[in-house]
Amino acid sequence: MTEKDMFNALVVEKDEESGKTAAAVKQLGLDDLPNAEVTVAIDYSTVNYKDGLCIGPGGGLVRSYPHIPGIDFAGTVEASDDDRYKPGDKVVLTGWRVGEAHWGGYSQKARVKADWLVPLPDGLDARRAMAVGTAGFTAMLAVMALEDHGLTTGNGPVLVTGAAGGVGSVATAILANLGYEVAGVTGRPESADYLTSLGATQLLAREELNETTKRPLESENWAGCVDAVGGAMLARVLGQMKYGASVSAVGLAGGAGLPATVIPFLLRGVNLLGIDSVMQPYDNRVRAWGRIAKDLPMDKLEAMIQPASLSDLPKLGADILQGQVQGRVVVDVNA
Repeated sequence: MTEKDMFNALVVEKDEESGKTAAAVKQLGLDDLPNAEVTVAIDYSTVNYKDGLCIGPGGGLVRSYPHIPGIDFAGTVEASDDDRYKPGDKVVLTGWRVGEAHWGGYSQKARVKADWLVPLPDGLDARRAMAVGTAGFTAMLAVMALEDHGLTTGNGPVLVTGAAGGVGSVATAILANLGYEVAGVTGRPESADYLTSLGATQLLAREELNETTKRPLESENWAGCVDAVGGAMLARVLGQMKYGASVSAVGLAGGAGLPATVIPFLLRGVNLLGIDSVMQPYDNRVRAWGRIAKDLPMDKLEAMIQPASLSDLPKLGADILQGQVQGRVVVDVNA
């Protein structure tokens, strides 16, 4: 194998006796990559909650070791056995259990199925695409779902829970740029200036919405909601939605349970919309990435970026599991 065929990757290995995992940057060769149609030279990746699990304990997501995490990447096609892609094409990948069940983006090279790739839209380069990543892609899917179910500007404020996180940050910026009044919920008071800079006009402390209430309905406050928290907060928010309004559910940072009643659905016609980014059909992926290129203000995106390299990932993986990562980490795999 020639030196040209060698590349760096963050490799996670597991000690079978202790069950403990360890992540380190190692050199691999092209022959080590899995069999698939398209080989990509990766420029950038990013850090999501799932990545934190896959770098660390595995979280039941990783099927076998050694493993390369990284559920997102953007880069340039080097070789392709599929007519849809040719060398030099710019591509982005999110989802499809890449970085979990399959080797992912924390590497200078990847080999993946052509079906998993999306052409990088005009107006986005690889770095900005990874500032978006799965988190921003999910945020756009959530906004699109709200609009598809009737959300329009002028109906009242749109609530974003977990607003300082990856999904929440991008959702706040997109909604504000589209002309919506955005109310951001965060458990970090120090994030106030950051959320205001993204366009939030109202800020709520997590404690205001985190308590369950015996009242199935409260005042009609919100014209829509992007919810990254779930649990008791989602249950509370459902009872505060305006008549016919919708909630896009994108996460479960506050728990997988839902201590709610069906009353908001029956008496106010509230919609709870599940947002899945992993197995999203190709056409809707292209639609979402096109909307991102058009509707996400790039100056706001730049303000979210925290740069990193492969060697930074073990610490960042632990930090994101503790809720200590604000905005979007962009990993330069070649740094």
